[in-house]
Amino acid sequence: MVKARLCQLFQTCIVALILLKVDGLFVNITYLESAVAKGAVCLDGSPPAYHMDKGFGSGINNWLVHIEGGGWCNNVTTCLARKNGRLGSSKEMPKLLAFSGILNNKASLNPDFYNWNKIKVRYCDGASFTGDVEAVNPATNLHFRGHRIFLAVIEELLAKGMKNAKNAILSGCSAGGLTSILQCDTFRALVPTSAKVKCVADAGYFINAKDISGAPHIESFYEDVVRTHGSAKHLPTSCTSRDKPGLIKNILVPGVADPHGTWQKCKLNINNCSPAQLKSMQEYRLQFLHAVPPVGSSTSRGMYLNSCYSHCQTELQETWLMYKSPMLHNKTIAKAVGDWFSDRSPFQNIDCPYPCDKTCHNSIFDPAEQPNI
Repeated sequence: MVKARLCQLFQTCIVALILLKVDGLFVNITYLESAVAKGAVCLDGSPPAYHMDKGFGSGINNWLVHIEGGGWCNNVTTCLARKNGRLGSSKEMPKLLAFSGILNNKASLNPDFYNWNKIKVRYCDGASFTGDVEAVNPATNLHFRGHRIFLAVIEELLAKGMKNAKNAILSGCSAGGLTSILQCDTFRALVPTSAKVKCVADAGYFINAKDISGAPHIESFYEDVVRTHGSAKHLPTSCTSRDKPGLIKNILVPGVADPHGTWQKCKLNINNCSPAQLKSMQEYRLQFLHAVPPVGSSTSRGMYLNSCYSHCQTELQETWLMYKSPMLHNKTIAKAVGDWFSDRSPFQNIDCPYPCDKTCHNSIFDPAEQPNI
C-alpha cells in the first residue's frame, strides 16, 4: 500500500511538472491595498488584485495588461451571489496563477511577448470595470466600483515602471475582452504618449441580437447591468452617443431562453449539437459577421475570427501557440497578434464556417466560467 501510495504521489508530481512546463510559471497575487482609500474595491469591499511577472532583457519597457473574464452581475441579487466568491472578493482568489499563452515567459511558446512585463488583473466588480456608484447600501455592502479599480491598477503599474513604456497592450478574455474594448481609449490616455499602444479583445465582442427564443432578453439584462453599476458615464461616448448604454453584449442561448436544458449538451461539446442547433449557430455567425465593423484599409485594426468552438484562445497555450494549435491563413493566433502589433504584417481574416476548419480544437465548454450563459 505504501509503495502504491508513493507511486501515486510520484505520478502526481510528474503530471504537475508537465503542466508547469506547458503552462509556464505560477505567479503570486498582489493585493492593491492602497486602492481601498480611493474606494476602488471589489464587490465585497476588499482590495483589488493582480498578478505580475516582471519583464527582462529587451522587454523591460514593454507592458502587457491582461484582464480576467467571468461574466457579469446585473442586479443586487446576482451581485450578492458572486460577492463572496473569487469574482466578487479578492479574499477568495487563488494566491498563485499559472501564466500561459499570451502570458507565457518562454520564447518558444510566446515569441513576441515572453519577456514583457505581463500583468493579469483579477476581475471582481461584475461589470467589466465600468461601474462607479458612490453610495453603499449597508444591508448588502455591495460596492460597484469597477472603473475606480481599473484606474487604481493602471496608476500602480505606472508607478512600477509603465510610465517608461515603449510598447503597451491592453488585452482580456470574455468580460475582460469587453473591458479591453471599453477601456482602450482610457488606457491609451494614461500610458506615455510616445508609447505604441494597441488593444486585444479575445472573445470580447458581443452583438445585440435576439436569443434562440426570439426574445431580446440580453438587451434588458445589460440595461440592468449599466443601471446597477452606474456604468453609463464611463462607457465610450463614441458608442453611447449612438446607442443606448445597455446595448453592449448578447449571448445566443441564455438560460432563460432554454428552460428545459435542450441546449446544455450542445453548449458543453459541439459534437453533441443537433443539425437544427448547428443551423441556429451558423445563422448567429452571420449576424455576428454583419455586426463586426469593417476594418477598411487601416493596418492598425486586426481581426482573427476562426470557427473554433473555444471561448477565449489567447490564455490557453494549446490554442495560442503549440504543436497543432489552430491556424487561420496558415498563422497561429500568437503569430497573427505578434505580426499585427509589431506592424510586420496586418492580419484581418475570417474563417470558413464550422466544421470546415480542421485545425480547431473542439474544446469542451466550461459553463462555470460563464455564469450568465
